Amino acid sequence: MTPDLTPRKAAYFTLGCKLNFAETSTIGKILADKGFRRARPDERPDICVVNTCSVTEMADKKDRSLIRRLVRKWPEATIVVTGCYAQLKPDEAASIEGVDIVLGSNEKLRIAQYIDEWEASRTKITETVGSREILTFMPSCERGDRTRFWLKVQDGCDYYCTYCTIPFARGRSRSGRIADLVAQARDVAEQGGKEIVLTGVNVGCFGLDTGESFFDLLKALDAVEGIERYRISSIEPNLLTPEIIRWIASEARAFMPSFHIPLQSGSDTVLRLMNRRYDTDLFRSRIDLIRSLIPDAFIGVDIIAGARGETQEEWRKSVEFVESLPITRLHVFPYSERPGTAALKLQAESVEAGERHRRGSELQNISDKKLSEYMEGMIGQQRRVLWEHTLHDDPSLMSGLTDNYIRVVAPADEELLNSVTEVKITAVDTDREETMIGERI
Repeated sequence: MTPDLTPRKAAYFTLGCKLNFAETSTIGKILADKGFRRARPDERPDICVVNTCSVTEMADKKDRSLIRRLVRKWPEATIVVTGCYAQLKPDEAASIEGVDIVLGSNEKLRIAQYIDEWEASRTKITETVGSREILTFMPSCERGDRTRFWLKVQDGCDYYCTYCTIPFARGRSRSGRIADLVAQARDVAEQGGKEIVLTGVNVGCFGLDTGESFFDLLKALDAVEGIERYRISSIEPNLLTPEIIRWIASEARAFMPSFHIPLQSGSDTVLRLMNRRYDTDLFRSRIDLIRSLIPDAFIGVDIIAGARGETQEEWRKSVEFVESLPITRLHVFPYSERPGTAALKLQAESVEAGERHRRGSELQNISDKKLSEYMEGMIGQQRRVLWEHTLHDDPSLMSGLTDNYIRVVAPADEELLNSVTEVKITAVDTDREETMIGERI
């Protein structure tokens, strides 16, 4: 009898952050080495890998909904659930009918081993370890499109903010090595990638476990030939040092003038309740320094609406602080009560869910106004744009990002895709959200 040599097919589904997407890419490479190929959209996969998020209760609901949908669609496929939801709620994940393998954060890299065990026994597998035992750094680099890659440089977090489950889901802070990350960046350049986004849970803590430093990593990556752009996905304000800001402003070759900095609250009282490691004075000093050295920098800011302890008085302080900041936009998150977090033990006022969402809407309106003003200020400027792709709904146009992270469309030219050209920004695109119209120079 001739053995079946047809490659088995795997489908991958990722929820949550870019870090998850980078890790799914690594899982895909592991299974490719085992003989799996990625299933095409019209094919029935032999295995489905779901890399989950658990940052909010809504994220958990999305995880469960997706898993059940996949089980219904492909009842014969092996269903593997991993990621933060699998780590935090393994029994809940395993109880979903049709789930075969549940792997925590430390077990992802051994997915091939667990698939072998499942195929040998057909017995449900649930494997996790406690958060303090999650010690493995999983190298990951994901190609998001023709131009941009996400490079994981760090994982885990030692901060234990009172509202956050991430340290329990991903373990203690741990880092890659500069030499290895530089090698990955060189590989990206060889593949034709032009832009790398540095990802992690708390990237500014890079190197604290290895004796290296985040600033040294930035300088080493900046020297890699062929990579035209780097961005830092998100960095804590206390770890975005004035030294790094000044270097990006005046010396860096390829680090772009765009920043993503979590604030979480504009009230010092609430920041203390959250166990954040800065106050509003430090936050403002970082924003003011960026704005003074890089006037057109894009500055995105995370903020939580309705956290425990956010009384009406502290809420108004937070709003007034945010309104006073010269930032570009807000990423607004209504507070989500998470089981196991220290916030649930705080002797502080709890904000009713409807009020949290009302406050979130008010913050979103502030964000929309700030972004609109920022974009209006770009009209007439010349910026360098990395062209990414033609538009799906209009192939006569192509889309790309400016150095300062503004989406621009212009008449398509296939030869310019994955290259950087000068553009004059002429108007806001009223047909497309958060997009501007450019004229190639």
